[in-house]
Amino acid sequence: MFDIAWSEFMLVGAVALVVIGPKDLPKAMRAVGQAVGKMRRMATEFQGQFNDAMREAELHDLKKQVEDVGGSVSTAMNSESWSSDFKPIEMPASTGLDDAALKEAEAKLAAIPVPDPLPPVTIAPSEVAAAAEPAPEPKPKRVRKAAPEAAEAEPAAQPAPEKTPRKRKTAAADSGEGSAA
Repeated sequence: MFDIAWSEFMLVGAVALVVIGPKDLPKAMRAVGQAVGKMRRMATEFQGQFNDAMREAELHDLKKQVEDVGGSVSTAMNSESWSSDFKPIEMPASTGLDDAALKEAEAKLAAIPVPDPLPPVTIAPSEVAAAAEPAPEPKPKRVRKAAPEAAEAEPAAQPAPEKTPRKRKTAAADSGEGSAA
């Protein structure tokens, strides 16, 4: 960021050690770190506010463009050429014939007999279980193949003898031996 090389950074650190002293250097470094952190937070907050302002400006411009397009569409729709070509659809007034036809249809529906209710259906539990799960077919059992005779002729491999773990000296044993000597 500031284009400081490692050698220059080491020189600044050595000068700070001599000027500030080894006793107060950690306090000074902590103060510098807190100041840098505060500056970063302020920069991030400023950048966020700047980005919000840019978004608002873009939204304002977009809103203005939409309003301009909407205004041009509404003026085009209100022009005389459109109004003379298209007229609103008018619904015809209801006549007595429509009301009479409606009453006649209602009377026909009322004259139709109501169908009889269906008889209840009962299913036995054993029928449900039999229909739900078909009986599984038995699977054939596996048969082991006989081992070849050549394998029996070879002697079985001898397992390797287990290694005993090495004992380690404990710290207490070391300190006890050192004090006795």
